[in-house]
Amino acid sequence: MKYYLIIPTYNEEKFIAITLQSIVAQSILPSKVVVVNDGSTDKTEEIVKSFTSNHSFISLVNKTSEAIHLPGSKVIQAFQKGLEALDDNYDFIVKADADLIFPANYFETISKHFESDEQIGMVGGFAYIEKNGEWVLENLTDKDHIRGAFKAYRKECFQQIGGLKPAMGWDTVDELLCKFYNWKVVTDEALKVKHLKPTGASYNQAARYKQGEAFYSLGYGFFITCIASAKLALMKGKPLLFIDYINGFFKAKSAKKPLLVTPEQAKFIRKYRWKKIKEKIF
Repeated sequence: MKYYLIIPTYNEEKFIAITLQSIVAQSILPSKVVVVNDGSTDKTEEIVKSFTSNHSFISLVNKTSEAIHLPGSKVIQAFQKGLEALDDNYDFIVKADADLIFPANYFETISKHFESDEQIGMVGGFAYIEKNGEWVLENLTDKDHIRGAFKAYRKECFQQIGGLKPAMGWDTVDELLCKFYNWKVVTDEALKVKHLKPTGASYNQAARYKQGEAFYSLGYGFFITCIASAKLALMKGKPLLFIDYINGFFKAKSAKKPLLVTPEQAKFIRKYRWKKIKEKIF
């Protein structure tokens, strides 16, 4: 299958070469790779250019946006910039971070999953981080959720869900909309992706409030938000984050911020979330 990659990048001189090297070493190469350099002030651009000069399928797009790193909006705006540089002559498209090491058979395996079932809309592996010299499963990983660091979408699915939303929660709403439109989301535990920089390492309090806003924008409602906030805070080992998340939820609610989904989709999402909560309890 023919596939494209888009890699939003900001000050990743430490990792971008490692990531690109793991991509050019794939058993089935991508047709196109677009690296979006979003205002980097280090040597990211120079490093990417060294790859574009040796690999014709890799290209660089430069973008300038505000320097503050809030999860969601900045990275997806950069992704959109990369998308504008591509045609739609692909079978599946991948949003990838710039701090990953993919196993050599990663995209060949992803392709085989898509080929095995036309109803599969998204596929991904699992994120591993280094601790005490060993690569261990990143604790934010859920067996039925594909990490935002490496998302692969069948073209028809990507188009039906309306692409990616430029807001925190984009990597949850995409999967929920896949299920709304009856696409399957597949995770493959045999595909171990090394994640070189822990998720959210640079997020500040404003970003933590954004998580609560994200729960609101997904149409969760208060009770599901409480459950999701408690779970995420415990997974991160920081129980007090629960307060930030709830504050963020109420800030978004009082401001009457628009949802990322339609009322019909929000109703489906709440029903689906309650179903998953009951399955885990019983």
